[in-house]
This record gives sequence, C-alpha cells and structure tokens, in this order.
Amino acid sequence: MPQSWWASDVLERGGPVLLYSWVVLVMVSIVLHELAHGWAAIRLGDDTPIHAGHMTLNPLVHMGPVSLLVFALAGIAWGAMPVDPSRIRGRHGEALMAFAGPAMNLLLALIFAALAALLVALADRGVIPPLARSELAGHGWAFFSLGVMLNLALAIFNLAPVAPLDGSRVLSS
Repeated sequence: MPQSWWASDVLERGGPVLLYSWVVLVMVSIVLHELAHGWAAIRLGDDTPIHAGHMTLNPLVHMGPVSLLVFALAGIAWGAMPVDPSRIRGRHGEALMAFAGPAMNLLLALIFAALAALLVALADRGVIPPLARSELAGHGWAFFSLGVMLNLALAIFNLAPVAPLDGSRVLSS
C-alpha cells in the first residue's frame, strides 16, 4: 500500500479547516514555546536571544528552514532558542529557563480550553447557534480542542528527560 502525504490525509479526514488549524497551531505553539525560553533566559541574565535576533514572532527564525521543510513533508516540526547557560544566574536558573517552554505550552492549553469552554457556554445560553448546527462555531470548537491537545502533547513530550529535550535540562539541574 503506497504511503500518502500527511496533508492529503488530513484534508481527506478532517477537511481544510483541520489542516489550516494544524499548521497555525503548530507554528504558533512552537514560536511561543521558544520565546518563553528566551524571555526566561533574559530574565535570568542571558541576553543571547536578543543578540541572536531570536526575540521575534517570525517562525522561520525559531523553526529554521529544515524544520519547516520537515513540517511540510511530515507534519512535525521543532524550534530552537539560542542561550548561553554560563550566563544564566541562579542555582536552578537553567532548569527554570528550560521549563519555561513546556510551561508556555501548558498555559496555551489552558487558554485554548477556556476559549472552548466559553464557546460552549455561549452556545448553551443561545448567544451563538449550537455547535452542531453552526459551521463557524463547530470549526472554532475543533480549533480550540486541537490547540488543547497539541499543547498538552508538546508540554509532555518536551519534559521527557532525553537530550536535547527540555526535560533533560530540567533533570540535570
């Protein structure tokens, strides 16, 4: 049986909304994850992210061309934030900086869960049409739900104590 391209599978199973949602959510989640590392590093005394030009919302800067190519081909991606651990203050500073990325993913999961709950509450109160009868509300529910699942998965995955993942840096500290 021939393998098909991941994007065509998503389009076939979930339609264009699921595909667009996946692309947007993966890119936004990775960029904010990496920026959280950068913000934490700066707060802890390392200005490397600033001087390296990585304190930006540009996905190309964080994910790089190879990650974006793999994302286009396989639907998975990764990011990087340059830091200098020797410049980070505090005994557990490196662990805090490493944990900032997964913490951002947990925060994003909570935000998406709150937005999904708000959508359901608005539908229950009749402010918007019921989710099952409104295409827009249904797409919103799908987007927010996917945002919760993706960010929970990213947080858990990144906390695995395996180099180069964040969990290895947290554990080593």
